[in-house]
Amino acid sequence: MAKELIRLSDLFMQFDGDTILDHINLYINDQEFLTLLGPSGCGKTTTLRIIGGFQTPTSGDVFFDGQRINDVPPHKRKINTVFQKYALFTHMNIFDNVAFGLRIAKVPESEIKRRVEEALSLVNLGGYGRRSVHSLSGGQQQRVAIARAIVNRPQVLLLDEPLGALDLKLRKDMQIELKRIQQQVGITFIYVTHDQEEALTMSDTIVVMDKGNIQQIGSPTDIYNEPKNAFVADFIGESNIIDGVMLSDGVVQMYDRKFPCVDKGFAHNEAVDVVIRPEDIDIVPESEGQITGTVTEVTFKGVHYDIIVDFNGFKWLIQTTDLSPVGSRIGVKIDPDGFHIMKKSAYSGLYGDYSSYSSEYDELNDERADQEAEDEE
Repeated sequence: MAKELIRLSDLFMQFDGDTILDHINLYINDQEFLTLLGPSGCGKTTTLRIIGGFQTPTSGDVFFDGQRINDVPPHKRKINTVFQKYALFTHMNIFDNVAFGLRIAKVPESEIKRRVEEALSLVNLGGYGRRSVHSLSGGQQQRVAIARAIVNRPQVLLLDEPLGALDLKLRKDMQIELKRIQQQVGITFIYVTHDQEEALTMSDTIVVMDKGNIQQIGSPTDIYNEPKNAFVADFIGESNIIDGVMLSDGVVQMYDRKFPCVDKGFAHNEAVDVVIRPEDIDIVPESEGQITGTVTEVTFKGVHYDIIVDFNGFKWLIQTTDLSPVGSRIGVKIDPDGFHIMKKSAYSGLYGDYSSYSSEYDELNDERADQEAEDEE
């Protein structure tokens, strides 16, 4: 059974009259890879900084292994941090950068040599000790920062958008590497990102945050397949989110038509949000469709096409390997388990219509989020 290592109890944080964290509660298990995921300004970095001791909450408590640590300074916590800007010492070689904390702690040189070499080997930089920081790529510098953090053998490693400065391919490679390192050293990783793919790829547990509140906690599979509200459904992957009514268990109504689904437990005729993932929709001839619409946009994505279809003025995104040209009339079919029914929330009606969809928006949003993350620092 997993052992609880960190607990955040009723954390409230205000800054200049603005609420940054709104009474959040969270526990983190020993040796867990937990990701705080959400848009810029949602409170994820503040949460990380409170755990690390760099900020003090307005109210609420932080417990580490059962002990309240609100007043324990950062250097006395069994926690290390890796930031997006690696903060390496440019006047030192790689070995001395990694050894710095051990020398401060007056660890014997023979043990320093052994532990530094172990740490560099773990991040695939064995033999790099004498090299200059300037000779390394961004990805290699990031590995040095991780080696420097884990060489002190913390129980917890905090990672604040550490891949944000890397290009896309390096990011993807490092996602795999970070998970491997975490499993190999067996310590708790708490990771902050706005990138859903990073969260889905690496995490044991994802904590989705927005506006200082936790929206959902769960495994990557649970978060993706069973989102709690329209915000989570939209933030984790692409989602068509349509107004519906649960007529009875297993029957949802949209566009004045009844569809079989697998969801139960809603009130009779309860208004709901219906989530349909783009990959769960089958395109069929118009005459065979449960509903029919007109293709308004097609984008080739390599493995599949992103197709925008207009259904009664509400535009859906469909991901398919079959091309349907712009202007064509199509039908769609959705299996009962392709529907996910959610209760109405404050986010209802804000997401899920692809009227202004462009694949370029995703890239622009990524760049904007990266810039905002740098500005926050």
